[in-house]
Amino acid sequence: MNYHIVTYGCQMNLHESEKIAGILREKGFESESSLEDADIIVFNTCCIRENAENHAFGNIGALKKLKAKKKSLLIAVGGCMAQEEGKAELIRKRFPFVDIVFGTHNLPSLGDLIDQKRVRRRAVVQIAEARECVEDGVTPVRTSYPNAWVNIMYGCNNFCTYCIVPYVRGREKSRKAQDIISEVAALLQEGYKEITLLGQNVNSYNSDGQGGMSFPELLDAVASLDGKFRLRFMTSHPKDFTEEVAVVMARHKKISPHLHLPVQSGNNRILSLMNRRYTREKYLAEIEMLKKHLPDCEVTTDLIVGFPTETESEFEDTLRLVEEVGFSSAFTFVYSPRTGTKAASMEGQIPEEVQKSRIIRLVDLVNRKTREKSAEYVGRTVEILCEDYDEKKGYYLGRDAYGRMGYFQSEKNRIGEFITLKITKANGISLYGEAQD
Repeated sequence: MNYHIVTYGCQMNLHESEKIAGILREKGFESESSLEDADIIVFNTCCIRENAENHAFGNIGALKKLKAKKKSLLIAVGGCMAQEEGKAELIRKRFPFVDIVFGTHNLPSLGDLIDQKRVRRRAVVQIAEARECVEDGVTPVRTSYPNAWVNIMYGCNNFCTYCIVPYVRGREKSRKAQDIISEVAALLQEGYKEITLLGQNVNSYNSDGQGGMSFPELLDAVASLDGKFRLRFMTSHPKDFTEEVAVVMARHKKISPHLHLPVQSGNNRILSLMNRRYTREKYLAEIEMLKKHLPDCEVTTDLIVGFPTETESEFEDTLRLVEEVGFSSAFTFVYSPRTGTKAASMEGQIPEEVQKSRIIRLVDLVNRKTREKSAEYVGRTVEILCEDYDEKKGYYLGRDAYGRMGYFQSEKNRIGEFITLKITKANGISLYGEAQD
């Protein structure tokens, strides 16, 4: 029996798909790259952005013919979209050929749901209420060697007015620090070279008193483990980012000198409407503080345009912030209302044509800044961790400590190795070079 998992969204969803794979392995399934040859297809969905949701709906609908042809095929839909209020019913109504629908908190029960479906004709639906998150206890099948993702906490307490996450993931729940440290130590023993600590807001780790130590203490403890490896963490919320974290980052060369710090907007009124609980000035002060401890640190961010009531001058505040901070890159989004969030019912929704105009201008600026950062690499020597091989291009690829992707050619397999790369060319966000070892 074979399984195929379709994943949408961020690194957290990628790691959850590894957990889904672990459950399916225990049920006797093996991974299969082809949809047509799979015995079960699982959609691990995301509802943070409207386009991710629409993409998922389109791909689920495309399986109708395959399901009609292959009656024994099981189709399961889980993740954030399934957890969202009313979406399980919509999935069942719109796609009656779907066999299993499960929420974010029901992932550990997927094996039992498969067993239930095998003995009944009707679809199996299980959506637990998203209150406080609980640790799932699932052993993942890791698919991202030499990278490994490690949850340090689940859920979110922030309730940004545009974000659905607290409603579909529940309240924050921290894992015990010693369990996290032990998991990372075991991964290093298995040969993993890059560890990413995951949480919706890692800076609020242990706010529930369950972790046993603060986030800076946890970061310090993990970075103190033996061996050559690289350590990253995401995501940091500006309202909780502290100097203690910057000090720990500066103390350990193993910690990537790269911080992803989503600002979302450069205007204080919009930040207040978003319920971000920091100001433009506080954000800039944090960047200055970070640079004081780590002068060579690079910062990436998330930016939203077209938030309800955003004026042209307020949008231009965001453009000015991009110029002032000098982000090495940024994820840019057009605001899309998510049902159930406060922003969805706000007056002053921005017309689509205005949103499009603003996102084009923002993307042009971000891309220009990214190209300028990449051009600075040419002629330099950097260390990358080789993580994959692109068969179409004929290049090995991997990221440097700042997250910049580097490509190079080699006659032997270099995946999992730290490579010294002399950069000869930059193309947008990508670097090309020659291996020096």
